[in-house]
Amino acid sequence: MKPVCPFVKIPRPDDSNASKKPSENSTKYHVEHESKVKKEVNDSASVSPKCPMGYDSQTFKLGPLSCMVCQALLFDTSKCVPCLHVFCKACISRFEDCPLCGADIVKIEPDDNLQGVVDRFIEGHARIKRSVNLDKGEEATENNKPVIYEDVSLERGSFLVQQAMRAFRAQNLESAKSRLSLCAEDIRSQIEKVGNTSELCSQLGAVLGMLGDCCRAMGDSSSAVTYFEESVEFLSKLPKDDLEITHTLSVSLNKIGDLKYHGGDLQAARSYYFQSLNVRRDVVKNNSNVSSQVLDVAVSLAKVADVDKSLGDEKSASDGFQEAINLLESLTLKSEASGLEQRRLSVLDFLRSQLTDDDKQEQVEQTV
Repeated sequence: MKPVCPFVKIPRPDDSNASKKPSENSTKYHVEHESKVKKEVNDSASVSPKCPMGYDSQTFKLGPLSCMVCQALLFDTSKCVPCLHVFCKACISRFEDCPLCGADIVKIEPDDNLQGVVDRFIEGHARIKRSVNLDKGEEATENNKPVIYEDVSLERGSFLVQQAMRAFRAQNLESAKSRLSLCAEDIRSQIEKVGNTSELCSQLGAVLGMLGDCCRAMGDSSSAVTYFEESVEFLSKLPKDDLEITHTLSVSLNKIGDLKYHGGDLQAARSYYFQSLNVRRDVVKNNSNVSSQVLDVAVSLAKVADVDKSLGDEKSASDGFQEAINLLESLTLKSEASGLEQRRLSVLDFLRSQLTDDDKQEQVEQTV
């Protein structure tokens, strides 16, 4: 399952509109939107938030405040001497020559003034308010109509997550963590105003999970566990009929289990792995035809069995490994699902390597 931005609206298979043609949905949307605008235009103007510098969730382009190495907004802005090109400190510290002009870097100096501009830009992003005359498509100068501004929280959230993901991919972890923290603060403030809605809990759960990934990559296991646990807390409040949400929930539980396992707390690791397994079993009960969900159950079985083996419970470990093997061997994948097939074979190889010779002999005898 590919990771997606928590602010992107993903069409669901059971969506009643999914069977309609794109043109039908588009036409319906435009008719409804135009009628809504006409209703409001008599006593107010309505305008969508738009970034004047091109940093919005539709274009996702580089702008004048971007670092050309990580391609995210500048963080801890630093300039090269003598060429004066600017980058994130974490990005430029890896180079001896300027990535833009090739000049030797004599030293790196902080650029507090430019960083201040970037920080103020982020603070105001998607919150710029203008009076707009909808009939003329330009700023209103004479008619002082009240302006209705659309909710910009999702636009800003999408923008911050996009910048964080760029920074994370480039290993600029402090930048990624900073942007995600701002995003989480925005969502928390929305929750304080409107309560724990499914949409906001889903977004916050996903963002907290990303923060956990950042901390884990930075070697801060304690903070990572805290973020993952908070992610689980919010995702657990949501209906379990959304496959993306349940997958994210089970992954967060497994990540806590991984951290506990590597920290030597095997009982705690098993507890979190088992919780993840139960979440995935419940999903498969209603989605037995979804191959990726069955594969997830097998992976969770393997994790629980691996801990049992480390704890010395060979019988439970053997049973767990064998159950996972049976699941994967009975799983039929479509020819186009090559990625899933490769993952299935990889997990099968691991599971079979965990069985003892006695287990394998017993399996052969049962087959015969």
